[in-house]
Amino acid sequence: MPESEMSEISRYLPQGIQERGREIRTFMPRYGCVNERRNQLHEVIRLSGMNLVINDTDHPLIIKVASIQAARMQVYFIDNEDYFQRKCVLTDPEGNEFTDNDERAVFFARGVLETVIKLRWAPDIIHCHGWLTSLIPLYIKKYYFHNPLFKQSKLVFSVYNDDFKNTLNSKFCEKLLLDGIERDDVKVIHDPTYVNVNKLAINFSDGVIKASEVINGEVEEYIKTSGKPSLEYHPKDTYIDAYNAFYDRIF
Repeated sequence: MPESEMSEISRYLPQGIQERGREIRTFMPRYGCVNERRNQLHEVIRLSGMNLVINDTDHPLIIKVASIQAARMQVYFIDNEDYFQRKCVLTDPEGNEFTDNDERAVFFARGVLETVIKLRWAPDIIHCHGWLTSLIPLYIKKYYFHNPLFKQSKLVFSVYNDDFKNTLNSKFCEKLLLDGIERDDVKVIHDPTYVNVNKLAINFSDGVIKASEVINGEVEEYIKTSGKPSLEYHPKDTYIDAYNAFYDRIF
């Protein structure tokens, strides 16, 4: 797969933050285009083995890990045969968006947080990149809020130029109604468009970053009127220091 703006930031930001003295963990979906043999992924048995129930169906959570030797970093991969085995990321080879992208977002968000709990790691900052991570702020603030590991955690959401065209599944809201999550919390995605999914993430975040130079205009306006601390776009040569300072501002 070609590099994207998001993949590049997701690769070099954690390294830069780690080099500035912070402890980091990186999580991403184990898309089918990730070559397990070449990247030496291996399953972490002690973290795997849980089932996540989505829309009344059990989905096994498999955790794999790989090392980026040059950066002395580990990356945790959230894997599931139903959601992440296909060779494409969010669209098929013809560019059609997968109809279960809503459930893939649910599985990834909950998979990450359940893994953090199993690691017994209390993050100060949880930095979410792009719309696929948009449910993590909601889950932290409304579902996992009682967990002491997340008591001090602050949520930062980065908005990218990653629009999707079609609305997500019309029952998206229903699939999110866990203990502590009320219909009123997710009413903004009653119509689950790209703009509204980003609005949901912004609503439950503590800070927002404009990660692409050009983002959806309606989302950009929503950031400005949200009252949330925000960071304007920074290019390659300045973004790591800018993000690092923003973390201090948020925390």
